[in-house]
Amino acid sequence: MATWDDVRAIAMTLPETTERVGGHDGTAGWRVRDKSIAWERPLRRGDLAALAAQGEPEPAGPILAVRVSDLGVKDALLADDPAVYFTIPHFNGYPAILVHLDVIDVPELEELLVEAWLHRAPKRLAAEYLKDD
Repeated sequence: MATWDDVRAIAMTLPETTERVGGHDGTAGWRVRDKSIAWERPLRRGDLAALAAQGEPEPAGPILAVRVSDLGVKDALLADDPAVYFTIPHFNGYPAILVHLDVIDVPELEELLVEAWLHRAPKRLAAEYLKDD
């Protein structure tokens, strides 16, 4: 089970990643060179209504949104582990996945965040990271 502290610790080890807390709801987000890689994503009333209309249970616990490289990766994650990954209509056609933070294991979370970072980071920065890894 992962926590916001785990998200923060993993994200902040990735080069040139910054954390922003703010917005109208005070949620946190992590970016590399001003490109989002992950953010807190509390579900809104409309999200919950859409899930209920699909017969999906209301998610409990903290929700993390994470950018993925493409819709194929998103679909694969959704099919691979629906207990951990889900989506809402707001994210249809958008390469991001929602994560039940209190269900995902920390190593899987780290892999997900590193992949998001590699996809969003400038190519030279990503290559340098991979070379050092």
